Amino acid sequence: MPDIKGMLPLLIPLAVAEIALLGYTLYHILTHKTYKRGSRGLWIAVVLIGMQFIGPILYFFLGREDN
Repeated sequence: MPDIKGMLPLLIPLAVAEIALLGYTLYHILTHKTYKRGSRGLWIAVVLIGMQFIGPILYFFLGREDN
């Protein structure tokens, strides 16, 4: 079983990146009115349920409207 203290240098930056990506994605969803696919409620649900990088990345590839 790996020692958690040995993994912290990897886990802390990963957690910070995940939270930053989640925050920016939610900000973008809440400040824009149009989306390629789906609605605001759908994308908020996708981002929150698929929080670990997958939800935000799906939004930026599939849902974000090009301005």
